[in-house]
Amino acid sequence: MDVKIKVTLNFKVSDTSLEDALAEFDEITVAGLIHEILDKSVACDEISVNVDEGPNTLEEFDKLNA
Repeated sequence: MDVKIKVTLNFKVSDTSLEDALAEFDEITVAGLIHEILDKSVACDEISVNVDEGPNTLEEFDKLNA
């Protein structure tokens, strides 16, 4: 039997840590990064990640710090 779980996740990360994580992988987004972490931690059949607030890309992050 499959179980669907929906959560809201809020987290705070330092500027340099976020920038380093996004820069390490070419064109990855925060949503993509969270997806990869969950997929490697738990064998999920389907993962959907949405960023409702805050930067999702390195470009969006750079605009906030400009």
